[in-house]
Amino acid sequence: MNTAISVRLPKNLASQLDSIAKETERPRSFIIQKALESYIEDFADLQIALDRLHDKGDEVISSKEMRKSLGL
Repeated sequence: MNTAISVRLPKNLASQLDSIAKETERPRSFIIQKALESYIEDFADLQIALDRLHDKGDEVISSKEMRKSLGL
């Protein structure tokens, strides 16, 4: 089930959105949905990276060790 959400955008951003929608022949809501999905995925990846960065128990290896383990 879809939920309607209202947002206010600056004119220049709304104009860019309209241009992309016209160029791709997709509704603005589709473009916004895809952009939000991408943002949420990136945010989740960032959270994982930050959690690992702050995990004192997570092993740190040198770039030389990493290249060796990858066979490079």
